[in-house]
Amino acid sequence: MLLDLFDQLMQRIKANDKVHVSFCVSGIIGCLVVYGILQERIMQEPFEGEQFKYSLLLVLCNRLVTVLVAGGMLVAGGQDLAPVAPPQAYAAVSVSNVVATFCQYEALKHVSFPVQTLGKCAKMIPVMIWGTVIMRKRYNTKDYGVAALVTLGCSVFIMTGDVTSKHAGSNSSMFGVMLMVGYLAFDGFTSTFQDKLFKGYQMTIFNQIMYVQAFSAGFSTLGLISAGQFGDAISFVMRHPSALGSILTLSAAATIGQLFISHTIKTYGALLFATVMTTRQFISILLSCILFAHPLSMGQWVGTVTVFGALYYKTLSKKVEAPSAESSAKTAPDAEAGEAEKAPLVDNQK
Repeated sequence: MLLDLFDQLMQRIKANDKVHVSFCVSGIIGCLVVYGILQERIMQEPFEGEQFKYSLLLVLCNRLVTVLVAGGMLVAGGQDLAPVAPPQAYAAVSVSNVVATFCQYEALKHVSFPVQTLGKCAKMIPVMIWGTVIMRKRYNTKDYGVAALVTLGCSVFIMTGDVTSKHAGSNSSMFGVMLMVGYLAFDGFTSTFQDKLFKGYQMTIFNQIMYVQAFSAGFSTLGLISAGQFGDAISFVMRHPSALGSILTLSAAATIGQLFISHTIKTYGALLFATVMTTRQFISILLSCILFAHPLSMGQWVGTVTVFGALYYKTLSKKVEAPSAESSAKTAPDAEAGEAEKAPLVDNQK
């Protein structure tokens, strides 16, 4: 009954292309902005005077919600729940994913959210490096130019103002930056390795998501237990139910956002998705500055504009080259689709 009502609603939305595009854009931006705000709230703001410090619990809850939703989508679509690739293939992608996500959350203990978000914009650099090393891909001068501008903008941002988290020590910002470097390295490796590993397997996106995230949930649990934090993490959310509510809302926003992302890429291609994601990141930085009092210096605004200017140029230049949204959807690189799947679920997680 509910599925029938949902199908009828989607048919009415798809009947008008402008309404359909607005639905996709607002869904992605809305879900991932909520995800970003809650991420900063959980990792940087205390709950009744006590700081949350169990990043792997956040990863675990996120992955469990994703597994449930992906499994539900497979069942609803009448698709086979059996794994398509060998278990070690799912596990290999999962390991680098868990490390990347852990670095992302841990970084917020040491650097501000605008730094973390801007750092994610440099994701194309490790993707290019790993693509060259693993996939033997070749990139043109424009790609290297955009990567150089993004690197320059991030460097200017870091060097011209305060980048430390409000609750971090004065000397911990460099450690936070190193965690973001770790995030970028492992995240870029994940997308490239995933592309290489799953070639040749006829699997749906939900099959891949469900099994990769199931392994991620297992690895996160093992990490919590081996670090002696599992009991403490459970005790924390028992003492602070609002923390559990924020974690579950974050996980739901990330998962629903992924559904919007997958639908948008499938319908309109990676070009629209790239534009929306760049806009979402900029909105997230602005909201963080307003809601969590992160004043930026003039130099940091220059760095921010440089980064997003380069990203918009990259997207608009592709739009000029692509004859239509349909052809761009067909020629869109696997790495961008992989990024969509990872940002919130595997990012950006988102």
